[in-house]
Amino acid sequence: MKHQVLFFGDLHGGFDHCLPIVEQYRPQAIVLLGDLELAAPMQEVFREVRQLTQVWWIPGNHDTDEEQYFDHLYHSEMADFNLDGRVVELAGIRVAGLGGVFRGKIWHPAAECWNYFSPEDYVRDCHPRQLWRGGVSLRNRSSIFPETFMALRAQKADILVTHEAPSCNRFGFAVIDRLARQMGACAVFHGHHHDNYDYSPHFERLGFEVYSVGLRGVTALDGSVIRPGEEDGVNESRVARIG
Repeated sequence: MKHQVLFFGDLHGGFDHCLPIVEQYRPQAIVLLGDLELAAPMQEVFREVRQLTQVWWIPGNHDTDEEQYFDHLYHSEMADFNLDGRVVELAGIRVAGLGGVFRGKIWHPAAECWNYFSPEDYVRDCHPRQLWRGGVSLRNRSSIFPETFMALRAQKADILVTHEAPSCNRFGFAVIDRLARQMGACAVFHGHHHDNYDYSPHFERLGFEVYSVGLRGVTALDGSVIRPGEEDGVNESRVARIG
């Protein structure tokens, strides 16, 4: 049961572990938590993996660092497997996705209001030199717009996957807490921070479980670590030294 869906942390161009993990555990689906940094179209990188399981993804902030990263995701044959702003049923489990990051140019949750509710608002307001391919700038293609957030809030899901972290992470956001509760999610899986933190002391306060998936790490539905992240413990050690 716990291996029906596996969650893969930030890949940052490193994919060698994906096929062996899928071959070993045979999940019905895997979800990539952003920052793929693809050097080739996604269907080419995951061709063998897709012969064994479904591959779903959300974007991370680094997936818009370069045009090729963007195109290899959004213009690939796997563009329709983007979970951002959607709820899909995987192995009988409703999984919702919120990709990207909060950026003050668009919306920072600490502010009293957002600057742009939707990509359309951004395009109407910006000078043509600030646009990319006639739309939102490349960098802000991985920014969270309130429109996406609000659309998710009206839906229900068992699992919420995000690139940003909830408030239990010291760099996380309480609005993700609220989103998870409003959607009725029992767990949140996130990437972005390249570490595997123990959030269990926060579960009761939050009302749901939270699991951070480390750099190129893999986590099962019950939060158990299938493959440790390559930087697990590094951030906590750094904080301990500074403290």
